[in-house]
This record gives sequence, C-alpha cells and structure tokens, in this order.
Amino acid sequence: MNGLPGAVFRPGDEGYDEERRGFNLAVDHHPALVVGATRAEDVVAAVRYAAEAGLGVGVQATGHGPAVPADGQLLISTRRMVGVRVDPVARTATVDAGTRWADVVAAAAPYGLAPLNGSSADVGAVGYLLGGGLAVLGRRFGYAADHVRRFEVVTADGELRGVSPESEPDLFWALRGGKGNFGVVTSMEIELFPVATLYGGGLYFDADTAAAALHAYREWTGTVPEEMSSSVMLTRFPDLPEVPDPLRDRYVAHVWIAWSGPVAEGERWVQPLRAAGPVLLDTVAEMPYREGSTVHHEPTTPLPTYDRNTALGAVDSAAVDTILELAGPEADAPFLLELRHHGGAYARPPEVPNAVAGRDAAFLLFSVSVLDPDRIAEIRGSHDTLHRRMHPWSTGGVFLNFLGIHDTGVESVRSAYRTADYERLTAVKAAHDPGNLFRINHNIPPAAA
Repeated sequence: MNGLPGAVFRPGDEGYDEERRGFNLAVDHHPALVVGATRAEDVVAAVRYAAEAGLGVGVQATGHGPAVPADGQLLISTRRMVGVRVDPVARTATVDAGTRWADVVAAAAPYGLAPLNGSSADVGAVGYLLGGGLAVLGRRFGYAADHVRRFEVVTADGELRGVSPESEPDLFWALRGGKGNFGVVTSMEIELFPVATLYGGGLYFDADTAAAALHAYREWTGTVPEEMSSSVMLTRFPDLPEVPDPLRDRYVAHVWIAWSGPVAEGERWVQPLRAAGPVLLDTVAEMPYREGSTVHHEPTTPLPTYDRNTALGAVDSAAVDTILELAGPEADAPFLLELRHHGGAYARPPEVPNAVAGRDAAFLLFSVSVLDPDRIAEIRGSHDTLHRRMHPWSTGGVFLNFLGIHDTGVESVRSAYRTADYERLTAVKAAHDPGNLFRINHNIPPAAA
C-alpha cells in the first residue's frame, strides 16, 4: 500500500483492532494507519510515508507505556520485531524493537547474566529503557538507560542510524531518557550483569499490622546496602480464585524484596522486616534470576489503568502517617499505592551522561487505579489529593515512564527533567525532529528557532 512494506492496517480492515490495542486499554487508539513492522526497513518506509503525508508517528510494542492515542495519525507496531542476541564474553545483548524483557532474561540466564529489566517481564524492553528504566537490580547498578552501548534508530528524516557515544553523542544522550521523542529504535545493545540468582519474594502484612510494617520499612531502607532493592505496596486484594487464600479479599501491606548478594547475608537483612509483626504470607526465598518477575506478580491481562507518581526526598514518620491516612486500611482508596526505594546506584551519574533525572529521589511514590469510566472524576481526584498531600516530601520531580493518561501536557513532561536537561532536549529535538514528527507520546517539542 503506497509503497509500504510489512503488514498494513486501516480502520475496518481485519486485524486492525487487534493491532491498535495495547496493554493499557485506557488508551484507545484509532490511527489512520497501522504499520506492523517486521524489520528496520519497514520502519524506515513508515516514517518516510508519515512525513510525506503530514502524519504524526506513534510507536507501540507491548502497549504498556502509551498515554497519548494516535487518533488519525500513523502507528508503528513493532511487536513482530522480536530477537535477542547475547555475547557472553562482552556481557552484552542486542535486543530488537518489540522484544519483551522475559525474552531478554531467558536469553541471558544460561550464561549466569541478567539485564536491568523492571518488575514486569511482560513490558517491552526498548520503551522501558528509553524512559529510564527502574530495574529490579537498579539500586546496585543504576537505571537501565545508564547501560546502553548503541542504538539503531530511524530518525525523522527517514534514515536508519547507528547511534553511540562516538557517532552521535547528542542524540545518544537524548535517547536515554527522552522516551520516543527522537526516533524509532529498531534495536539496542545493552550491558548484562553477573547475577544468576535472587533472594526475593514478598512479605504480606494484614491491615492490623500495616502501619507498623510501613514504619519499620521506612527505617529499614535507611540501613540496607545497594544489593537490596525493595518496595512496599498498599492494596486490597480482590476476592478471586487466583489470589492465594491468605490474601483473598484482604487489605495488605506487601513488601517485595530483591537481594542480589549472598543468600545468608540477604536473610540477615530481611530479618528486621520479618520481626515487624505477624505475616499472612512469606514467599522470600532463593530463586533463579529468571523467576524474578514473580516477586511483584504484576498483571498480564490488559486493563484500563490510570497512573500518577511523585519522586520523594527524605521520607520521615510524618510522611508515612500521611500515606496511611490516604491509602491505609481505613481509607478505602480507589488506587493501589507503591513506595519504591531508590538511592544507591540510582543516585550516581552514569559513566556516559544521559537525560534521566530523578537521581536525587530517595523513593518513588506511585499510584494506579483500574479505570472505571463512571468514576473517572472521583478516581482522578483521589490521586490528586494523594500527590498534593505528599508535596512537602517531594523533590519536585516525577518519573517519565510512570506518567499516565492525564499527565501528557508540556509542564507535566518538563517536570520529569532537570531544567538544563529539558532545554538541551528541546535543542536536540529541533536538530533531529524540527517538525515534531514523533509527537504521539509524552512530547518534548522542539526549541523555537
């Protein structure tokens, strides 16, 4: 169709609805055209076609990340571009555009290596990394975007470029943290790390113990070494058969643990949390790294979700009390709340600088709701209240990958970056995409001429 290779779908075509839908069903795309790319040349053709036709370009692999619908525009689906090639000697992996982290983890595991994947192995590797990437091993090694060697990317001029610190330093800097604003990444070469096992799992405290557990968790995070990654989630589990009996239809404070050092040492570090009170369920144990996604047990069924986040500095007992007031057992909050521990390697600048901010955060506060169309105003208001009330402990920043469907404006995106970095990003955008072809995203507009 019009010289476009690969699978091409228009409204009304068989397969169009399946192709346009992603994981977050709150984003209901109705693009004018969907290109199901199978190789880099398909992406080149799609970008050139969009530029000639005056269409904006959006990109979707698994669909966890998109927050802006590509209505009337061109959507490139990369989910057919799947592949991982591991170099165990160099400790690197080359990952194609539509690959999920589960496939990268599985390919690296036979060599005793691990990538810097996130808590859900179902997420697309490229989109996650371009937004920074909060890794299971992040406190030990940093953001996923800190450990990229090279990209293959199609830029707004329709050219396929090899981008590295040596070949395109400004573009390489911007891609790592600038999300999809600077081109369509068709593959990336990333570093792997010698981690074969985790001491990980969950400690589940009931409503009566939640406050003590959350206060204990705050104090504990001030003592742990960088090999310890963790978070605490406050939620009510549904009354469903797939939920373990001890948790079904219960309010729970769920502390997840991912320790990548010696098991015996990890057991000693977890003991103070176990002593915080009786637990409903304790699943913390040694496991192969490839089973690490079981720690969070994130959903794999597509859902319409609403997300908000705030980066927090020092969190004191008053901050914990505020969280409990708004999301504790008596609050009946319409959202799940997670407090994720940062610091460690997250706080250190990478060897090759990038655009990822948030290095001053001690924690990330993240809230998510399954979106009920009849309760949108109520749900949004509850999130607004939570994040407004937590402002005294905020760094003023947010994390780009967790910005949701109502955080797509310029000021929301700007808050994900340091001021100087945001200005540099707009300058790089002006140099490589002056017409803002890649605008179906949390957009960074080009600097004015």
